[in-house]
Amino acid sequence: MKVLLVGGGGREHALAWKIAQSPQLSKLYVAPGGAGLNRLGETIDVSPDNVSGIVDISKEIGVDLVVVGPEAPLAAGLADALDDAFEDGGIACFGPRQGAAKLETSKSFMKEVCAACSAPTASFGRFSDRAEAIAFLRQRAAPYVVKADGLAAGKGVTIAETLAEAEDAVERMLGGQFGAASSEIVIEQFLPGEEASFFALCDGTRALPLAAAQDHKRAFDGDQGPNTGGMGAYSPAPVFTPEVEQKVMTRIINPVLKEMARRGTPYRGVLYAGLMIDQGEPNLIEFNVRFGDPECQILMRRMESDLLPLLAHAANGDLSGASIKWSPQAAAIVVMAAEGYPGPVNKGDRIGGLDAAKTVDGVEIFYAGVKEKAGVTNANGGRVLNITATADTLNEALSRAYASIEKIDWPGGFYRRDIGWRALKSTPTREQTGASA
Repeated sequence: MKVLLVGGGGREHALAWKIAQSPQLSKLYVAPGGAGLNRLGETIDVSPDNVSGIVDISKEIGVDLVVVGPEAPLAAGLADALDDAFEDGGIACFGPRQGAAKLETSKSFMKEVCAACSAPTASFGRFSDRAEAIAFLRQRAAPYVVKADGLAAGKGVTIAETLAEAEDAVERMLGGQFGAASSEIVIEQFLPGEEASFFALCDGTRALPLAAAQDHKRAFDGDQGPNTGGMGAYSPAPVFTPEVEQKVMTRIINPVLKEMARRGTPYRGVLYAGLMIDQGEPNLIEFNVRFGDPECQILMRRMESDLLPLLAHAANGDLSGASIKWSPQAAAIVVMAAEGYPGPVNKGDRIGGLDAAKTVDGVEIFYAGVKEKAGVTNANGGRVLNITATADTLNEALSRAYASIEKIDWPGGFYRRDIGWRALKSTPTREQTGASA
């Protein structure tokens, strides 16, 4: 099977690493690729946002399956274009069409779908007018959850402890902080509990549960600092019991799939549910229409089944009879980011010690924002390195990840030292940061 993987970050590096292990793979292409990815597949110089370019190259090289990593190409209609470009029925695309991708690209749309199928989620209001939004806030008690309605690269959520902070978030977002993504905002009920990320493969009518993870959105230890795309994660998540999984599938995933099909926008791909779990009861915070980053990296470390046929079956609308085998081991990821992230960062810092870091037992390092030239590795983004580790226990997996980090020579990088505190019974803090925003 010829496969084109779209994207070039840490999530895509992990997907390529797993796909490359499949005996069903004959050739892997990566577009645009990047450090690490380039060793696993043939690089194609086309941007993930260049829908027509990806369609053209898919025709030219005759791929059997396109696997889309990031959400932006799906929001731009890549799956639709691939379907429409071929007279013989299109090329299989792992990722939803544009109409189904609205589950992520519009939080208010997601809420409407949940209301139609009675999937449990926080109550909300949608606003484009500052005065109306602030009046809505003043009728409610703290804490407040303010979200950009559209895609904001994981940074479009503010959890405000005071009315003044919430009003400031409204002013910033409606004032253009995230461009078109925050021309409308959602203000929703704060939900207590623990966050978890759950993933399911979908073929339009059926859903195959994957696994759950818990991640850390805040930049600094103790869940302090601004929201980020994710600073670390671990799986399995103790809060996500088999009983919780059954409730999520029965009350959220399956009803939403049925409702999307009823609307004429069947959902195919991976559906990522960001959840709040309180005393064993799950509520949906939001959906994402692709694998999470950094959760994908640890799911790939734990998955023992061949990923490629699962992606193909989902893309082709037939997951009947499919199953997945998971390692009983725990997996953890610690993200190393450039100083200043999630704000502006300096690029070009040299990173040393990676060869030594990779020798730690159970460790695999995925590159998220790295540039390699003439044998030199340099930082080239906000989130730069994904240090993953597996072991019999979460504590041991985290110890291996941090032991690997100690061997990395990068003065301009930083990372959280408390990944996994919920599972390791550290002092909890209250947060509802959202799965992606």
